[in-house]
Amino acid sequence: MYDYDLLVVGSANADLVIDVERRPGAGETVLGGDLAVHPGGKGANQAVAAARLGARTALLARVGDDAYGRLLLDSQRAAGVDTAGVLVGGAPTGVALITVDPSGDNSIVVSPGANGRLTPADAGAAADLVRTSRVVSAQLEIPLETVVALAASLAPGSRFVLNPSPPRPLPAVLLAACDPLIVNEHEAKVLLGEAYDETSGPEDWARLLLAKGPRSVVVTLGAEGALVASAEGGVERVPSVKVNAVDTTGAGDSFTAALAWKLGAGASLAEAAAYAARVGAVAVTRRGAQESFPTAEEVDAL
Repeated sequence: MYDYDLLVVGSANADLVIDVERRPGAGETVLGGDLAVHPGGKGANQAVAAARLGARTALLARVGDDAYGRLLLDSQRAAGVDTAGVLVGGAPTGVALITVDPSGDNSIVVSPGANGRLTPADAGAAADLVRTSRVVSAQLEIPLETVVALAASLAPGSRFVLNPSPPRPLPAVLLAACDPLIVNEHEAKVLLGEAYDETSGPEDWARLLLAKGPRSVVVTLGAEGALVASAEGGVERVPSVKVNAVDTTGAGDSFTAALAWKLGAGASLAEAAAYAARVGAVAVTRRGAQESFPTAEEVDAL
């Protein structure tokens, strides 16, 4: 019996967001809109997104003993996330500096802060939380060695989902645990290294990534939808949902959370990705990250 549908292990940041007409070039200053502060971070975003959809969700993360940390804890609890695994102290809360252009595209610089202090020992101390979770989802805004230790401690029958963002080469033991590995084009390029070919398409990237060891792969393609791949099911395209994007911040996190939850509920990889695409489509029509994530009823209405 699992106590949680989804355990998210990852980052929790305060998002400092400014709207800009265009991104500045080197040495250039541009004027932007008013500064807005939102709860964010890939881990915290995924946890809120899953809880809003109705998943029994817990978060393992670290925040600072400061105002931003309290903002993040309040946001998690308001969404219904179990925060017993959120550690406090050791460094200031992580911060993400985000610019959003008129098309809704964003650029992000992250100061990890307390996220960089989430250690393998912390993951080990949360063993009971890990063992009682049907699906465990992680990203790379926390130390890689913590993610590796986490993947090695999963309960039999549980599932591990990884979005390697920000991307970096991954050890074989971690790749082998991924089911699925979720990447966008940039992340696929980094993971493939010299095997990446700009003239090839996402189907080729997925097959090459599968050959590196993950049990399944999902390639997200923005407005073009997504692609899912596994040794058993081959490669399959998942169409997008057409909407007018306002802000893409957090959209990938809502996609990953929805997909992980649906997989734990027994959906096929293609079914889970199709549902996740709908969740992401609702999210990009609203400002911010966590506050943009929909409820299950809003997804059904779409």
